[in-house]
Amino acid sequence: MKTRLTLMAAALALSAGAALAQSQGVTKNEIVLGSIQDLSGPLAGFGKQVRLGMMLRADEINEQGGINGRKIRLVVEDSGYDPRKAVLAAQKLVNQDKIFAMIGHIGTAQNMAAMPVQFQKNVINFFPVTAAREMYEPFHRLKYSFAATYFDQMKIAVPKLVKEKDAKKVCTMYQDDEFGLEVFRGAEEGLKGIGMQFAEVTTYKRGATDFASQMQKLAAAQCDMVVMGTIIRETIGGIATARRLGFNPTFVGSSAAYTDLIHQLGGPAMNGLYATMTVQNPYTDEASQPIRFWANKYKTKFNEDPTVFSIYGYNALDTFLKAASKAGPNLSTDSFIKAMDTMTVPPDIFGGAEQTFGPQKRLGSNATRLSQLQDNRWKVVSDYMKLN
Repeated sequence: MKTRLTLMAAALALSAGAALAQSQGVTKNEIVLGSIQDLSGPLAGFGKQVRLGMMLRADEINEQGGINGRKIRLVVEDSGYDPRKAVLAAQKLVNQDKIFAMIGHIGTAQNMAAMPVQFQKNVINFFPVTAAREMYEPFHRLKYSFAATYFDQMKIAVPKLVKEKDAKKVCTMYQDDEFGLEVFRGAEEGLKGIGMQFAEVTTYKRGATDFASQMQKLAAAQCDMVVMGTIIRETIGGIATARRLGFNPTFVGSSAAYTDLIHQLGGPAMNGLYATMTVQNPYTDEASQPIRFWANKYKTKFNEDPTVFSIYGYNALDTFLKAASKAGPNLSTDSFIKAMDTMTVPPDIFGGAEQTFGPQKRLGSNATRLSQLQDNRWKVVSDYMKLN
C-alpha cells in the first residue's frame, strides 16, 4: 500500500511538472499564434498583405498535417496603427486567446507598447514587421527580429548613394516618432562617417497628408538628396509634392518605403526613388521560376498580387514553423528558444540574406541592399552591404 501511494505521488508530481512546463497556446492538436496588424489605418495595405502571407503558410502546413501533429491556428487583431489599440489587442490575444507567440506584429510604436503585455505572460515576440533596434535591443530572451534595422540600413546606404550621386546637400523629411527617428539617426551617423551632416531637416506628424511646407523648405535649401523617413502615403505625398514644385532631388527611403504600393498609387512620378531592402518584390511575371510559381499560387488563393509584405508574413511564419518543428513534440517556450538559438536560416528564393541566431544573438542579419523604381517596377541595384 505504501509503495503504491509513493508511486501515485511520483506520478502526480511528474504530471504537475509537465503541466508547468507546458506553455499556453500549445495543446495536443494545435498551436495558437497571434498577430497584430494595421487593417484599418494608414498601413492597412501592408497589414493585409502580412496577414495573407501568414495565412498562406499556415494553410500549407495544416494541409500537410501541421507541426508534430499540431495544426496552426492564427488569430489576427487590428491595431489601426495606434499603439493604444495595439495594447488592447495584445491583452486580448495573450489573456483570452492564450497565444503561444506573437508573429509578425507590424509597427515600431505598436510593438513597443504591446511587448510588456506579452513578456509578462512569457509570450515570444517573433519577427515583428518593423526594423527598429528595439525589436532586439536591449536583449530579452523573448525577442527575435529578422530585419536589418532602419538605423543600419541608412547608415550603410546613404553614404554609398551620396558618393555615387556626388551629392553636396543631403536633407531629410521624417515621421516624428520612433520609426522616423531611427531612419534619421542612421542616416545622420552614416553622413558623419564621410564628414557630412544634414543641410536641412523637416518632420511631420503620423497621419499627415499635406507636405507642401516640408518640401518648400527642402527646395529652398537646394537639397540634392532627401532621406525619407516615410512609409506609404507620406512617401507618395512628399515626392508628388516635390515634383509639382519642380524640385527633383535623389530620394532615398528605408525598407518601409519598399513596396509596390508606392508605384501603384503614386504612378510614374515615383520613378527614381531608391529604397533599402532585403527580399525582393514578387512580381507574377518574375524571371525567377520559383518566385513566379509562389506569386501565382498566392494570387490564385487570394485573387490579388503578392507584395514584399506578403513575403514578410510568409517567411516569419515559415521560420517559426522550422524552429517549432526542431523543438520537437514537447513544444514549450523554453524548448522553442533552445531550438531558435541554434538556428541558421539559409537564403530564400526571394533573395533574403542568411540569418543566424544564438543565445545572445536576437537579430538574424544586418545586411541590406538597394532597389530603385525604374519604369514602375522595383529593380535591385546593389549587392548586399553590411556593417563590420
